[in-house]
Amino acid sequence: MTDSSFDVRFDAGQADSRWQAAWEQARCFEADSASTRPKSYVLEMFPYPSGRIHIGHVRNYTMGDVLARYKKLNGFEVLHPMGWDAFGMPAENAAMEKGVHPAGWTYDNIATMKRQLKQLGFALDWSREIATCDASYYGHEQALFLNLYQAGLVYRRESAVNWDPVDQTVLANEQVVDGRGWRSGALVEKRKLNQWFLKITHFAQDLLDGLATLDTWPEKVRLMQENWIGKSQGLEFSFDLSNGDTLPVYTTRPDTIFGASFVAVAPDHPLAQGVAAVNCDAANFIALCKKGGTTAAELETAEKLGFDTGIGAKHPFTGEYLPVYIANFVLMEYGTGAIMAVPGHDQRDFDFATKYGLPITRVIAASAGAADAPLAEAEAGDGICVNSGFLDGMSVADAKAEVIRRIEAEGRGTGKTVWRLRDWGISRQRYWGTPIPFIHCNACGVVPVPKADLPVALPEDVDFSVPGNPLDRHPTWKHVDCPQCGKAGRRETDTLDTFVNSSWYFLRFASQPADKPFDQAEVAQWLPVEQYIGGIEHAILHLLYARFWTRALAHVGLIEVKEPFASLFTQGMVTHETYSRRDGPREIYFSPPEVDRSSGGAVLREDGQPVQIGKVIKMSKSKKNVVDPEDIIADYGADAVRWFMLSDSPPERDLPWSEAGIEGCARFVQRLWRLFGQVGMGGAGADAENDIALDRKLHQTIAAVASDIEALSFNKAVARIYELTGAIEKASPSASRSNAIRQLIVLVSPMMPHLAEEAWSQFRLGLVAEASWPKVDPALLVEDEVTVAVQVKGKLRDTLTVAKGLPSAELEALALASEKVQRSLDGAQVRKVIVVPDRLVNIVA
Repeated sequence: MTDSSFDVRFDAGQADSRWQAAWEQARCFEADSASTRPKSYVLEMFPYPSGRIHIGHVRNYTMGDVLARYKKLNGFEVLHPMGWDAFGMPAENAAMEKGVHPAGWTYDNIATMKRQLKQLGFALDWSREIATCDASYYGHEQALFLNLYQAGLVYRRESAVNWDPVDQTVLANEQVVDGRGWRSGALVEKRKLNQWFLKITHFAQDLLDGLATLDTWPEKVRLMQENWIGKSQGLEFSFDLSNGDTLPVYTTRPDTIFGASFVAVAPDHPLAQGVAAVNCDAANFIALCKKGGTTAAELETAEKLGFDTGIGAKHPFTGEYLPVYIANFVLMEYGTGAIMAVPGHDQRDFDFATKYGLPITRVIAASAGAADAPLAEAEAGDGICVNSGFLDGMSVADAKAEVIRRIEAEGRGTGKTVWRLRDWGISRQRYWGTPIPFIHCNACGVVPVPKADLPVALPEDVDFSVPGNPLDRHPTWKHVDCPQCGKAGRRETDTLDTFVNSSWYFLRFASQPADKPFDQAEVAQWLPVEQYIGGIEHAILHLLYARFWTRALAHVGLIEVKEPFASLFTQGMVTHETYSRRDGPREIYFSPPEVDRSSGGAVLREDGQPVQIGKVIKMSKSKKNVVDPEDIIADYGADAVRWFMLSDSPPERDLPWSEAGIEGCARFVQRLWRLFGQVGMGGAGADAENDIALDRKLHQTIAAVASDIEALSFNKAVARIYELTGAIEKASPSASRSNAIRQLIVLVSPMMPHLAEEAWSQFRLGLVAEASWPKVDPALLVEDEVTVAVQVKGKLRDTLTVAKGLPSAELEALALASEKVQRSLDGAQVRKVIVVPDRLVNIVA
C-alpha cells in the first residue's frame, strides 16, 4: 500500500532541515578512530572563509559527500571533516578598509559559510572542525616548525624577495602573476630582506621520485610538479674573461656550445654589481630591472633587455670573445646566475639577440642538408649537430657527453645536476598569520621560543591605520626577555606563509590531542587521505608544499607516511554566461537575477531593454555571472542542487549552469518521490519474465553505480539511475518492482540524502544514512539474452532478441524468417549467410 504522504509534493524546505537535525542528533558522521571497521578518509580542500560559499564550493563538496556517504553505506568508518583556511591578506585588508578586526571578520564569515554548508546536508564530521587562525591550531604548527628547525630544515638568510608594495609583504614566486601580487594586483618589486626558509630542496629528488607512485593523480598535475621541481642535467664551466677574471656558467645544452653568441649575467650577479660600481648607466639599468618581473614565468614573457658590460668571454673551443651582457631575464637563483646564450635554440636568447643585433647560428638540424636552413624563431627540437666543428653529425645526447668529457679533461668544469626548485621562503610581513616562534637577542642571536611557552599568540590590540606590519610597531607584544640569557629581546614579527597552515591540516583532522599536534598512531590509521578533491589551481602551491611538509615530518620521526594524498581529483569549474551592456567606453555587467531570459533573448528586468549575452565563463564577481547557492537551495531544495552538480558534465570538466537544468533536476526529485510511494503496491497479474528483466536491470545498475561512484564518474551514475527509474516505472506491479523501488532509495541516498531519508522513513528501519549498500547477485549481472543485428546486402534490416549462445543454424533460420528481411530480399536468391554468434547475421543475395 502506498503511504498517503506520497500523494503530495515532496516538500524540500521541510524535509531538508528535519533530516539535517536528525543526522546531527544521531552523530551519524562523526568518525571513530577506535572503530574496527576499515578506514576511509575523504577530504575536499578546505575553503578560505571569504564570506559566502559559491557554486564552485557546492560542486566540490557534493562530489566528496557522495563518495563519503557511499563508503559509509559499504561498511567503512569514514573520516570526512571540514575546517577553514582562515589566515591571509583578505582579512587584514578588510580590517584596514572597514575598521574591523581580522578575527571578528573571519569568524563572522565562518559562521555564515558553515550555516550555508549545513543547508546542503553534507555528511561532515563537524566535531573535528578547525580554523587555522585559532591559537589551538597554530600553536601546534609553531611546535612542528621548531621540530623542523631542530632538524636543520629551517634557516634564515638574506634573500632577494618579491615585495608587494600595497600589501607590504613578501610573496612566493608562485604568488606573482604577470608581475603583480596575486591579491593586490600591484606591480611587484625586488628587495633584499632577512627571511626564514624551509629546506624543500633537501627533498627535491624524493618529491620527484614520489610522483611516479601517484598513479591515481591527474597526469597534468604530476607533470606540472615535475616541471616545477625542474631537474636538469648539464655542464658547469668557466669562461675566461677579457678583464682577467673567470665567469662560471651553467648550461643544460652543452651540445649547442658552438651556437653561443653572447653571455648574460643576472642584474644582482657580482660581475654586474662590479660594473655598476664604476658605471652609472649600468647602475641605472640594474635599478630598472628591479622594477620588472620577479619570477621565472614572468621573465619568460617580459621584453628582454640588456646592458653591454664591455667585457668579453672567451669561447672554450673557438677562442672567440663573446660579449657579456647584464640581462633582465637571467635569475641569480638559478645555476650560477650567468648563462651561455644560444639564440638559435632558446627563444629568450633569440629575442635578445634579435633586439641587439647579435649573431644567430643554427647548430642543431634535422639533417646535415638543413645546416643552412634559416631560423624564423628558436628551434628547441632534437636532431644532429651542424656548424659545430668536432661535434658535426653527432646526436644531441652524444654531443652533450663529448663536450662534458672535453671540458672535464681540460679541468674547465664538470657535468652537474641542478634543480629549478628553490627553498621555500615562508616569511610574511603581516599580522594575520602564524607568528614565527623565535626571539632576537643582541647577546644570543636568534633563539627559538621554548615549547612550554607556545602558542605565541597574536595580540588583539593592533592598529591597521597605516600600511605595514602591525606586529612590527606594537608597543608591547614584541618586547620579551631572551629565554637563554634573560636580557631584553625582541619577538620575530614576521608571520608564516599561509600555505604552511594548509600543509598539515589533514593530519590535525585525523588526530586532535590537546597536548600535541597529533597522535602518531591515530594518524597512521587514517593517512594517507584516500581521496582528495580540489581545484587544478593548487597543483603546485598547496599540493607540492603538503607533499614536502609530510616528508619533513616523516624525516623528524613524527609520522611514517610520505605521500599525504593517495588519490587526487581535480574538478572542473561551474560556469555561466555573462550579461552586459555598453555604456560609452565601459562595459556594465548584470547578475542573472537582474535579467529575464524567458523570451529566448535577454532583457534587463528593470527597464525591459536588451542586454548582450556573453560567453559562458567561470563565475566571477567582476562579471556578475554568479549564482547564489542559498537562493537556489531556497527555490529548489538541497537535493535538486546536489543532483544538478552531478549531472551531465563529467566532473573533471566545467559545468555550465542553466536555469532549465536545475528545474529539470527539481522535476526528477518529484518524479522519484511519486515512485518511492509505490513500494508495496499489489502484484496481481505480475509477469515473471518481466520480473526477471527488472531484477537484472536493478542488479546491473547497483554494480555499475558503485563502480561509477568509486571512479568519481558521477554523471555516469546519474544516467544509470535515470535508466533504472524509467525501467521501474514501466514495470507491472510486483514484488520485484517493490524491491527495486526500495533499493533505488538507497542507491540515490548519497546524491539526494534528504529525499531518500524521507522515503526510507516509511519502513521504520532507522536512517538510510546508516543503512547498507544493496548486495549484488552476480548471476543477475550476466545477460541471458542478446540483440543480434540482421543485415541484407550490408544494410541493417532487422534486429533479433534471442537467447545468448543460440546455435548458428537456429539464428540463421530466425533471420531468414523475418518479415523485414523477406521484404528487403524481394524474391532475390540468397547466395550466402554469414553468422557471427550473439552479434550478427549478414545475408548476401
